[in-house]
Amino acid sequence: MRPYPACVPQPEPRVLVDATAVPADRGGVGRYVDSLVRALDEDGARISVVCQPRDADLYTRLAPHARVVPAAETVATRTARLSWEQTTLPRLAHRLAVDVVHSPHYTIPLANPVASVVTLHDATFFTDATLHSSVKARFFRWWTRTSLRTAEVCVVPSAATATELVRVAGADRRALHVAQHGVDTERFHVPTPEEVDALRAALHLYDTRYVAFLGALEPRKNVPALIRGFATACDGRADPPALVLAGQPGWDGQVERALDAVPHRLRVIRPGYLPFDLLAGFLGGADLVAYPSLGEGFGLPVLEAMACGACVLTTRRLSLPEVGGDAVAYCGVGAGDIAAGIAELLDDPARRESLAAAAQRRAKEFTWAASAAKHREAYARAAAMHRRGR
Repeated sequence: MRPYPACVPQPEPRVLVDATAVPADRGGVGRYVDSLVRALDEDGARISVVCQPRDADLYTRLAPHARVVPAAETVATRTARLSWEQTTLPRLAHRLAVDVVHSPHYTIPLANPVASVVTLHDATFFTDATLHSSVKARFFRWWTRTSLRTAEVCVVPSAATATELVRVAGADRRALHVAQHGVDTERFHVPTPEEVDALRAALHLYDTRYVAFLGALEPRKNVPALIRGFATACDGRADPPALVLAGQPGWDGQVERALDAVPHRLRVIRPGYLPFDLLAGFLGGADLVAYPSLGEGFGLPVLEAMACGACVLTTRRLSLPEVGGDAVAYCGVGAGDIAAGIAELLDDPARRESLAAAAQRRAKEFTWAASAAKHREAYARAAAMHRRGR
């Protein structure tokens, strides 16, 4: 992009963030949008937020200086939301007189009268399509390619994701803008003893040690291999920890088969979705957090566990080393590799303590303020490209 002459300041673009795709349960995408909107507002960005009616009060609290516009109730289903995105969102952008529409989850309005910025979270719909439902994989492959062709700027959360999109989707590296995620330290922090006790009481753990996993139980998270690895690592231990698999149930049928093979003397707990106020106690109170993912666009659960002072075991797939650095332990993705990693950490309290301290320090390097600054760069670049007609 040709820079403006030094004597002509670039105008601050007015941005409409489309938060209508945020799910009610606030998974990774929801945490990204919520945290980014708050950080942008705190940083003085000129933003408006369009959201589902249920989230209007939330975004008003998160971004008190922003315009918050509730969309119609018809955006509650995916089909209705996509139709609204293609028809009503462009008209709303025009009515609000914004310069940029930021679509934070792959899809964008194709007839956008202003500049488009879209977030592409990962490339696993191309590289590991079997880890997703076939319909979902086809849908997101099409939209990823379309967004790469159509949007002025595509935000990605890691250098690894940028590299993969160039390799498998034919992306122009110049159109990609890396903006790493941050961590919400109000929710994810080293827990107090009271927070740990509250989590233990809620899950009926009490004095039981445990290995924690947090995430949707879907194939990409490699949960069946984790279950088998945990069972192997704890075989023969006099006082084995429990395995707690927290998160929404997914469509991985192998999870149930792996659970059926776990010896009865080992305890596996599936509490489902955990409220946010229990997450710090859950992650920080574990002996270790195991996240043996087959691939992540960023790895927000790993960063959040690190911020909670957890000893984390994860893999070197895609972006995860960008997040973990030298502050986490790594293993392969097979059950045997995971078993070896769990056993080594369970047998070495000093290493767990050292990794937990290093994780806390490294987590401080990832802030939503820094992410917001990177997003503002993307907005300014997109607005300038749109004014020039690319």
